[in-house]
Amino acid sequence: PAAVVVAGAAEGECVRPFLPSLHSRCGSGTLGRGSGERTRLRREAVEEPGLSWGVRRGAAGPWGVGGPWVVPAASRGWEKAGTPWSRGERDGLGRPLRPRAGAGLRRRVPPDTRRARSGLGGAAALLNMELKWLLCVTLLALGILAVQAHDMDEDNDADDVVDIEDDLDDGIEEVEESKSETSSPPPAPKVTYRPPVPTGEVYFVESFDKGTLDGWILSRAKKDDTDDEIAKYDGKWEVQDMKETKLPGDKGLVMVTRAKHHAISSKLSKPFVFDTKPLIIQYEVNFQNGIECGGAYVKLLSKTPELNLDQFHDKTPYTIMFGPDKCGEDYKLHFIFRHKNPKTGKYEEKHAKRPDADLKTYFTDKKTHLYTLVLNPDNSFEILVDQTVVNSGNLLNDMSPPVNPPREIEDPNDQKPEDWDERPKIPDPDAVKPDDWDEDAPAKIADENAVKPEGWLDDEPEYVADPDAEKPEDWDEDMDGEWEAPQIANPKCETAPGCGTWQRPMIDNPNYKGKWKPPMIDNVNYQGIWKPRKIPNPDFFEDLEPFKMTPFSAVGLELWSMTSDIFFDNFIICTERAVADDWASDGWGLKKAADGAAEPGVVGQMMAAAEERPWLWVVYILTVALPVFLVVLFCCSGKVKQPNAAEYKKTDAPQPDVVDDEKEEEKDKGEKEEEEEEEDANEEKLEKQKSDADLGSASQEEEEEEEEEDRKRASEEEETVNRSPRNRKPRKD
Repeated sequence: PAAVVVAGAAEGECVRPFLPSLHSRCGSGTLGRGSGERTRLRREAVEEPGLSWGVRRGAAGPWGVGGPWVVPAASRGWEKAGTPWSRGERDGLGRPLRPRAGAGLRRRVPPDTRRARSGLGGAAALLNMELKWLLCVTLLALGILAVQAHDMDEDNDADDVVDIEDDLDDGIEEVEESKSETSSPPPAPKVTYRPPVPTGEVYFVESFDKGTLDGWILSRAKKDDTDDEIAKYDGKWEVQDMKETKLPGDKGLVMVTRAKHHAISSKLSKPFVFDTKPLIIQYEVNFQNGIECGGAYVKLLSKTPELNLDQFHDKTPYTIMFGPDKCGEDYKLHFIFRHKNPKTGKYEEKHAKRPDADLKTYFTDKKTHLYTLVLNPDNSFEILVDQTVVNSGNLLNDMSPPVNPPREIEDPNDQKPEDWDERPKIPDPDAVKPDDWDEDAPAKIADENAVKPEGWLDDEPEYVADPDAEKPEDWDEDMDGEWEAPQIANPKCETAPGCGTWQRPMIDNPNYKGKWKPPMIDNVNYQGIWKPRKIPNPDFFEDLEPFKMTPFSAVGLELWSMTSDIFFDNFIICTERAVADDWASDGWGLKKAADGAAEPGVVGQMMAAAEERPWLWVVYILTVALPVFLVVLFCCSGKVKQPNAAEYKKTDAPQPDVVDDEKEEEKDKGEKEEEEEEEDANEEKLEKQKSDADLGSASQEEEEEEEEEDRKRASEEEETVNRSPRNRKPRKD
């Protein structure tokens, strides 16, 4: 409730409409101010149909809708200032009154409310800080409760076993089914699998989509130098789908068993001859159960008359071995080729340098990865995983041991001469031990200045027999000897500085020099470190085209693994990079797209990680809460801004009372008047001292000045009463 008045308006005066849609046209001038002039209402107004506006009058009655309408003050509920006004009151025609902020209207706030607002700034600042701390504590509490709730859910899930058929009725079963259907995530978009088709000339291609091992030969060989129980290559191979496949119909070759020797191979459509075209080998591997110790590499079997795939084993000659291999924490990506020595005719394995990239993820993430080897006729090579280069180099410079041997070698028959002196420093032969050098002086001597502490118990031993100890009942003196109580620290020595025979403490001997040695000097006969002489390497050769390796005619997998279910798929051997890329796009690319479509988003991955590690909930909450808290801290802190008079015009917010301003102005005026009175008093004293004759005239002037001050004060009070809130400046803080 508030009292509503028309500031500065008398009966019959023009007042602005209550709503923005109304338009007033007051005939002459605006509201009177200052000297008390008042402008009478010229009854001309334009009003939208159905809306009312009013003038504060005492006797006029309502006019019809569509023209000027003057409502009696009594019917509109506008009474004297201080009388409560209710929004529920209606005018003479029963229409509700709706005051509008500004436009000459104001709401007078009761004194209690004004006193409450006087401390608004300090209370708001204090409340702001309390809210910040409350927000911080609430967020931390929510994080702890979330972790505890998550742990309780896991415990309940592990401990509670519910028999639905015996304990739940049909209604509850239907509710549970509906909940599960509602909570299940929407189905992931489907990726349709189509078997890849090579787009160019290939030497070998296999996608296993026929579901059989046609064209592949299982080895029946035995491994040499191995026990008969494990020497056989009896590991099982099958064509299966992946365990968690996202592409139904996409099959691959699976090494089913573990801890066995596996060997399987297949012929190429034609032997590959290294000439002017590059070699590209590409296939896919998925360690479905991870990998402990084992490999997933392929061997390109050399074309020889003795090649028999039925007897494929570890000693079968190969040209290239390529692929992943792991044992313990050693993660490898092999590229080995067998190079033939043109002089001796022997083959030697050349290993590529280890890649700088971290390969651990490819073995542990249980995803399908694409391995590619590219050999170029210029002897350069590239190794790619998932079409990203992880290693590259040159066959001449980046293989170990090098392809070409050194031109010179150390002479194996050369021997170091007996008089060869390799000592850069020798003892000075002319040095003599000083006469005062005592080699027998001890390093430590007794401190002669030490004094035995008072209270030292010389007659008490440091350790005594335990008086509470008892001989065990099963102690046999014939077998165990005479029983003796165990030794304990002497209790009398606890309060004394020491017990037993007192000895002086040992200190460093200042005369100790140790054993004398002659100083070292430069050896004038020093000849340096001896090395055998170099001779021409009798086995030297220079092969500038190591790319031209032994042709191969088959591809094989000869593996041992402690982990089962290693998945192989989409083998291809070709010479064109575009053909291999198309093959990868139609095979591995589809798998990647299907996995990406089935994978949860970032939020889902975060939730899954938090399920495995509940402490991540605290990290997530703090990560979100800290930025929010900082935003609140910086954006919501500071001084409370006081709205100006223009903002009060746009809303119905209550405006500070004019009486407060009047009190402040009166206070300022009172201070000024006191200063003026002091000045007048001083002037009066001076005038009295000058002349007593002028007393009458001085008193007369003072009376005139007082009358002028009274008139000024009256006019200022009248202006304050008639002042409109629109024209009043905002009060200073």
